[in-house]
This record gives sequence, C-alpha cells and structure tokens, in this order.
Amino acid sequence: MTLGNGSDEAALEYTLRYNPPMDLVVGERNLKEAKEILDQLGLVYLLSSGTCLGATRDKAFILWDDDIDLIAILGVNALTDEAVAAAAQAFRDRGYYVREWDGAHSKIAQMVKDHVRLSLECLRIEDDHIYAYPGIRLPANMFTQPKEIEFLGEKFLVPNPPEEYLRLKYGEDWMTPKKAGVYEKDVVEKVPGAELAGWPCRLRVLDLEGKPVSEAEVVLVGGGRSRTDNNGYAEVTLPAPDCYALTIKYPGHEQVLYMEDLEPGRTYVYKADAALTAATHASGSVGTLGNMLLPE
Repeated sequence: MTLGNGSDEAALEYTLRYNPPMDLVVGERNLKEAKEILDQLGLVYLLSSGTCLGATRDKAFILWDDDIDLIAILGVNALTDEAVAAAAQAFRDRGYYVREWDGAHSKIAQMVKDHVRLSLECLRIEDDHIYAYPGIRLPANMFTQPKEIEFLGEKFLVPNPPEEYLRLKYGEDWMTPKKAGVYEKDVVEKVPGAELAGWPCRLRVLDLEGKPVSEAEVVLVGGGRSRTDNNGYAEVTLPAPDCYALTIKYPGHEQVLYMEDLEPGRTYVYKADAALTAATHASGSVGTLGNMLLPE
C-alpha cells in the first residue's frame, strides 16, 4: 500500500490501515489549523479520545498516537448537517483530503494533511446520551457543558469532567499509558455485546498463507459473535451500512479491526497481516488495523 503524497486518499488509507505514530510537530500544526478553521465557522468542538487523554493526563500528545480526535454534538450550538458539510469544505480549501460519511449515531469527517490524520465526529443526542465510536454510551451533558483547558498554548474544550469521560472510555486505569494495540483492545472490550436486528454480512478469514481458517472467532463490537466454517466464512448481523470495529481471533493470532466500512448483504475478506502479526508477537500486544476488509 502506497503512502500517498500525505494529503490524498492513499495517505488516509495508509494511516487507517497501519496507524503509524503521527509526526507530533505536524500534529500540533494541524490541530491549531483545525482550531482556526472551526473557530472561524463558529462551530463548538471538543478534544476527544486519545487527544483528550494526552491533553488531560500528559499535557501533550501521546507519543505513539496516530491521529487527532475532535468531537461535536449535532443539534447543539447551531451544529447542523449543513454546518458539518461546510466545515469539511473549509478543510479541503486548506489542503486536506476529506472523506465524509453518515454513521448510525453520527456524521464523520476523516481528513489527512501531511500524513497526519484528523477526525471530526459529530454525534447525535439519543435519550440524553451519545454513542461515541465504537459504541460507548456516554451522558450527553458531558459534551453540552464542556470544560475549557489549556493545551499546546491554546484554549480547547474537553468533556466535563474529562477524568470521568476518560474513565468511561478507557477504563479505571486510564492514567496508565498504553501503546497501540492495548488501549484499542481495552476500548472494544468495554462495549457490551448485543443481538442486533438487521441483515447478514459475511466475512471470510484467511491466514498468512491465504488459506481459509475454520473455527476463527469473529466478534462485531457492540453486536454478536460467530465462528468461521470449514471454508473460513462467518456471518454477522449489521443494522445498516456503517463503520464498525471487529476482533478476529484464532490460535496464535488476534487482531482488532478498529474501523471498517461494512454493508449488509456483502461478503468481505480478511487476510492476516504478516508484519503486524510479527510485531504483535514481539510486543505482546494485540495487533490493531483498519481498512483491512476487502469485498470478495
């Protein structure tokens, strides 16, 4: 897979698939540029996920963080679907490659510039809660009544209180630094499984040699779990086309697929990644990838 020129579709795909640590100097520049863009549009946004974690715990970006995470709430502070589209265009005008899509609980804009990915997740309030990716239920008032902090010499908003937000998302030991492949596993394991209503989607699991794996466990985060048959096929139920997280596990192999575009009625193929599998064994962590599933 090509690296791209740093501000194109190939660069975005690369960062999603391999999650390389971002250049912290470029990350700071992109975050401050995002602040300028969103402030000029009058949009209220918060630091979220790993960016909020680094700002709260370390007063800096996490050294191995792979992107910048921002969150906003639809229907609050005049944030409309049209305003999100205008923001996406404003980023394009500043040289970012931007991909937009509608999720079950949000509108998402993922963008990249100079090889650093930035995500703006605009969430809907449902029964006084929001569902932050990959399906964590959080009180809406954490985000509608945010707290202001200083980070990188600027003022930013974070969920209020940030410590409770981070505990709910990352667990009781959120203050303990965890590298990629560990914290994602902690996050997905916190999302309770459920029997989702919807339509089937098939997933075929192949090993490092491209051979089908039988009895591999496939877990849809926030959904059901199944095992592959003798031809490597498993079936999961999806309520709608969206971005989903999954885990795939069989003897000697475990990976979290943290962000995959899936659609009911389609069949996708997963092939184990040799480089990540080797790194996983060396580090003792769980390999984490995105955009690994290809239509069959």
